Amino acid sequence: MPAEEETLGRVLVVDDEESMREFLSVILRKEGHEVETAAGGEEALERERNASFDVVLEDLKMPGMDGIELLQALKERDPELLVIIMTAYSTWNSAVEAMRLGAYDYVRKPFDNNDIKATVARAVSLKRAHERAEAPPERGTGRGATMVGHSAKMQEVFSLIRRVAPSDSTVLIMGESGTGKELVARALHYNSLRREQTFLSVNCGAFTETLLESELFGHVRGAFTGAVVDKKSLFEVADKGTLFLDEVAEMSLTTQVKFLRVLEEREFMPVGGTERKRVDVRFVTATNKELLEEVEAGRFREDLYYRLNVIPIRIPRLRDRREDIPLLAGHFLARYARRVRRDVKGFSEEAMESLMNHVWPGNVRELDNVVQRAVTLTEGNMIEVQDLVGQFHALPESGRLVFTEVPEAGLDLDARMKEIEKAYIELALKKTGGNLTRAAALLGTSFRSIRYKVKKYGIATR
Repeated sequence: MPAEEETLGRVLVVDDEESMREFLSVILRKEGHEVETAAGGEEALERERNASFDVVLEDLKMPGMDGIELLQALKERDPELLVIIMTAYSTWNSAVEAMRLGAYDYVRKPFDNNDIKATVARAVSLKRAHERAEAPPERGTGRGATMVGHSAKMQEVFSLIRRVAPSDSTVLIMGESGTGKELVARALHYNSLRREQTFLSVNCGAFTETLLESELFGHVRGAFTGAVVDKKSLFEVADKGTLFLDEVAEMSLTTQVKFLRVLEEREFMPVGGTERKRVDVRFVTATNKELLEEVEAGRFREDLYYRLNVIPIRIPRLRDRREDIPLLAGHFLARYARRVRRDVKGFSEEAMESLMNHVWPGNVRELDNVVQRAVTLTEGNMIEVQDLVGQFHALPESGRLVFTEVPEAGLDLDARMKEIEKAYIELALKKTGGNLTRAAALLGTSFRSIRYKVKKYGIATR
């Protein structure tokens, strides 16, 4: 099925293999895009000089000018051009370098046809959104978003955003703290028909019960002690736009009852008021808790849960999409190197190994903080293992992870210990090619014990 009209774009495919150029041309033209091709970097620059493209889809390994050199040249000419790197070679350094230099995304060959079509469609849609907003594009799925990833789990999230954004359906975003729930909410807004209107973000956990109610519903003068003037509600501030309520599980049961009425009727009454007001707002909510468990515990209303859970989007934990870590690390490195004006080019093998093996209890937010600190601390142009000390340190000689911080939101220690155990079993099996006996020896446990845990955690051994 062709892409929607507003997402159709002009795409330049650059690959030294004629069969790949022809293949990509066919599948992208079927989607409705205009496609031109080039057999190498010099030809691509010539075509880009004579025509305007929305997206460049280029191979990494090409004779003469390679993909990294072409990326640099293209971004020097047009910093807003969205460039997607393709490669059959999966190396951390090339992924980091591509993201550091401003690549929009990085995909591996062989790729699924639907994935490459979706990646191009996202890029073109983003370009169109920023043209309408007359603002320079950033990576992600909407203005201001920095959502990076080519893992299957993130592709599912991107696909849901594309399909759901144009509607006015209420969306419930679920995921651990630090996974990027607000970025998803912003992407939904900036890819919707409300994109030119207000996007308002409210953290329900940051207010007391009475203050949250006053902020959401507003109040009239004299409603309570200190209410000396009328206060406009956040529902009215977000009218015609999107209201994002983060940590919605922190709402009191009393506020939940009142909010349910707003969801059902799109009308509300200010605190102390006597007349109802109507609003046209799209609601997007988020939580790091399991709401069904909150319902069973009596802390969250069941009827409100079903009103919020019209379209659920679950954001994967960073440890469940480790293949995205180099891309994210490269993206954050580029951001902070520019900010502090340091010529930091990448990560040593040992440093990247540490990033890949860390459990990431704080998810993407923690990785962002780790890279920011490392860019600031490093004395050279490559981030080394010692530059990561202070957040965490993976010691390769012992395989131990030493944590020096507890997330501000706290953590479930038993659950974390199980995650760490599972992660080490997976690493041992990877190292031994799936051999349970050798993996058990590496971990200092018995064959019977590791076999039981492999079954318990649902770990694939081949």
